[in-house]
Amino acid sequence: MKNILIINGPNLNLLGKREVEIYGKQSFEDYFKDLQSKYKNVNIDYYQSNIEGEIIQKVQDANSEYQGIIINPAGYSHTSVAIADAIKAIAIPVIEVHISNIHAREEYRHHSITGAACKAVISGLGLESYDLAVQSYENKL
Repeated sequence: MKNILIINGPNLNLLGKREVEIYGKQSFEDYFKDLQSKYKNVNIDYYQSNIEGEIIQKVQDANSEYQGIIINPAGYSHTSVAIADAIKAIAIPVIEVHISNIHAREEYRHHSITGAACKAVISGLGLESYDLAVQSYENKL
């Protein structure tokens, strides 16, 4: 069975409550249950942190436990050289996802430091961005 880790960054624990016009009304926990039930041949684990160092540690630790990472660094996408360096330092592929289209938002969101370190970036398809990333791993791992 393939093992994939989803890592969500700051404020994504507030999905369903925060800026629902951008991020939707569903919590990530509810969406995650649906995702797990859809992909029975893939073990998908989930981790969320608002703390940059904890995200870096999780990326590093995942290298020995998982075949791939799906990461939504949220606001850290645009600021964290340290998370980008952690992604570059591991051997497993990382796909960055964004619920909103970062290129259609404020200018400071248009550039993703972390995305440049990833194998691919999926942006702007709502929570379905995670689904597409899982499909990619399912088909290619």
